[in-house]
Amino acid sequence: MKDSITAQIFGRAYQHACEFRDAVSDRVPRPIISPEALCAAFDGPTPEVSEDPVAVIDALNAAAVPGLTGSVGPRFFGWVIGASQPVGVAADMLTSVWGQNAALYACSPAAAMAEKVAARWLLDILRLPGESSVGFVTGATMASFVCLAAARTAVLARVGWDVETDGLVGAPAVRLFVGQDTHVTILAALRYLGFGNRATRVPCDSQGRMDAAALSALLSEGGGPAIVVAQAGQINTGAFDPAGAIANACRRHGAWLHVDGAFGLWARLVPEMNELTVGLEQADSWSTDGHKWLQLPYDSGFAIVRDASAHRRAMAMSASYLPPANEGEYDPGQFVPELSRRARGFPVWAQLRAMGRQGLTNLVRTHCALARRLAQRLAAEKGVQVINEVVLNQIIVRFGTGSVDECDALTRATVAQLQTDNICLAGGADWRGLSVLRVSVIAAPLTEADIDRLAAAVLAAWRRVQA
Repeated sequence: MKDSITAQIFGRAYQHACEFRDAVSDRVPRPIISPEALCAAFDGPTPEVSEDPVAVIDALNAAAVPGLTGSVGPRFFGWVIGASQPVGVAADMLTSVWGQNAALYACSPAAAMAEKVAARWLLDILRLPGESSVGFVTGATMASFVCLAAARTAVLARVGWDVETDGLVGAPAVRLFVGQDTHVTILAALRYLGFGNRATRVPCDSQGRMDAAALSALLSEGGGPAIVVAQAGQINTGAFDPAGAIANACRRHGAWLHVDGAFGLWARLVPEMNELTVGLEQADSWSTDGHKWLQLPYDSGFAIVRDASAHRRAMAMSASYLPPANEGEYDPGQFVPELSRRARGFPVWAQLRAMGRQGLTNLVRTHCALARRLAQRLAAEKGVQVINEVVLNQIIVRFGTGSVDECDALTRATVAQLQTDNICLAGGADWRGLSVLRVSVIAAPLTEADIDRLAAAVLAAWRRVQA
């Protein structure tokens, strides 16, 4: 068995995987290879004959490694990207080996029950209603799409319209409300669902928190079906919308409340963050990622809906060749838009067991403390402004003390210098028309030494720009 071709292929992939992970802390976080050279490494004539499979794995590794970012290492702070911890990765490898389709119990009883149990654990850990259904999807974008599809189903059903049968043509208009600083994926999900770009933007404060009183006033201006989208963790500032007040307004006006909690929903594990997260449990649906704070490999996300029947009506599909679930069985494909799909529940189940509630809580708590440490170190430098309240893991920074245009130019130059130095990776963004350096502290594991190295790299870039 040791000498079988299967063992040789898997063995070589395992060897390359270990070599990459063992060296990721020392490699530069941003690839320096040119696009042309990287394309050339993969390029060649269309394959006409079979090749030695072990040699193909070697060739893939040789071509890919120079173009890989260090997103699973301790020097990557560019986006809200988790580090794909080894247990989840190993379970994901087994998922590929097993080759299960997780659509139906009949397709893979093990995949179905892994998702059923992992879903129950997730609801418990996130302190969300136990009757909720959970769809295992690719990420928060698709999770919001699924949740908002369920919302569309439910709010139109309340006024006597069956959107699954009759579609949207001629349907009562659904009023849509999102925060001024909503994430682009929410707008995309609404567009995918046929709502276009009609959402009303609700005013937010300087940190991106929705004004609940303004929302209530807007809801009062008309009747009919309505959907509201709140945020738990604004993508730049980390701010949380006042969920309790928003939920109260939604109840008064019969609106469905969806929470975009791509990464912020995990703050519900940390007791001292209760002031931020209180009220989130009153929503009707929640979307979050598994490949952020849960540290799962791509792709992993969760669509959580309190009204499981609305969730199922929005997503379920049937055909004569698809057997219905019998008593005691569970068909996870009834809660997602894909019929053929990866068995995403296996890595989730494994990661939750490996980390546990305590491990996850400590991870979120540690990252948020490290974010505050970074903010303090940067703000102590002359000409460096941390412009958000660091309530979670996100930090946005500006450089300079002159006019807006001067500070924008200095900030963009500092971001460019930081990326040229390539000691640590963080990226630029726009916040309320201002150029900022945006830092996400979420890859695991991270230490104070990693944060101090990042602070030193940022300040060194800033000093070089000044010079």
